[in-house]
Amino acid sequence: MALKAIVGGYVVPVGAAPIEDGTVLIEDGKIVQVGAAADVDVPEDAELVDASGSWVLPGFIDAHAHLGVHEDGEGWAGNDTNEMTDPVGARFRAVDGIDPYEPGFDDALSGGVTSVVIKPGSGNPIGGQTIGVKTWGRSVLDMTFAEQVSVKSALGENPKRVYGDKKQTPSTRLGVAAILREAFTKARNYQAKRTHAESEGKPHEVDLTNETLAKVLDGELYWDQHVHRADDIVTALRLADEFGYKLVINHGTEGHLIADLLAERGVPVILGPLFTTKSKVELRHRTLRSAGILARAGVKIAITTDHPVVPINFLVYQAALAVKDGLDPETALRALTAHPAEMLGLSDRIGTLSPGLDADVVLWSGDPLDVMNRALRVFVRGREVYHYDEATGEGVTEDRRYRETR
Repeated sequence: MALKAIVGGYVVPVGAAPIEDGTVLIEDGKIVQVGAAADVDVPEDAELVDASGSWVLPGFIDAHAHLGVHEDGEGWAGNDTNEMTDPVGARFRAVDGIDPYEPGFDDALSGGVTSVVIKPGSGNPIGGQTIGVKTWGRSVLDMTFAEQVSVKSALGENPKRVYGDKKQTPSTRLGVAAILREAFTKARNYQAKRTHAESEGKPHEVDLTNETLAKVLDGELYWDQHVHRADDIVTALRLADEFGYKLVINHGTEGHLIADLLAERGVPVILGPLFTTKSKVELRHRTLRSAGILARAGVKIAITTDHPVVPINFLVYQAALAVKDGLDPETALRALTAHPAEMLGLSDRIGTLSPGLDADVVLWSGDPLDVMNRALRVFVRGREVYHYDEATGEGVTEDRRYRETR
């Protein structure tokens, strides 16, 4: 891929101070240099992208979405979010249900979202494995940048409702917690048997569920805990203490009620969705103020749409309204970029405009936290895949389909 230089814009690297008249130099899909125009030597053969009058930021990240597994406008036929036939679904993988041609991916680009961690749903106590993908690509093969990120788990209303309706365990919070404890205890026993067999040079039977949970216990995969109520968040903390895995709170609707506990333990929160009604008991205390309260307490936060619960292109609007209700603007931008990358172990690829990272770059008409501004041009791995057409007032995404040439 030829050299490319984005020049003349107000560059907001997120990982460093903003730069007036900045330059982002890109080669082979990676950022190679970021700095003031006077400090970056742009090769003569580089393609120049004029960013004059624009804000230049890293692509946004939605760290909790069901993009491609719960397709827009498809009903049950396009919904592969929950395999609700087994409460212990660690072997299930979101990647197996992703359709990159569903319209949500184009919507993501229009909102400046270039990376998504796609997760199974919350119908099971253990829902399955998540995956990190870019929001543009021709298949999941070339979109994937992190094959395994975490395992999705759920506490609270959803799993107890699903299995309670089936008259089977778990039908209460007690049952959900017991399922998780049993699953991790079996995984520990599996690890011991596997280690013993390997030490004696003997074969052992591979169990995909236990292999996955063993990776969680070993710290190779994060534990993404769907949880809303404060008491359920405390249960999540207790279980993490019990089994020693790397916990990330997802949703955290009542997290602001125990912000000090989360801060003391260094547990991050993927907060949201924030554009929903208080439609069930778990959401009674939902408030746009929670982001600011958590951040001021010292909790690292990211913001999510939980797409399709909230359209993924509304990610930045949620951050903007959180700022209106007390969240620091700089933290708001980090909650869309650096923070989700850091809390899920992805900061070596995405999250800031830094040398060595993927060249996921978005040119905005102005400050993205001003809802009147929009994404004008979107680059994924250095390739321009979206632009806003001023003449038609519509966004244009590069066609993903194969075109036969003769």
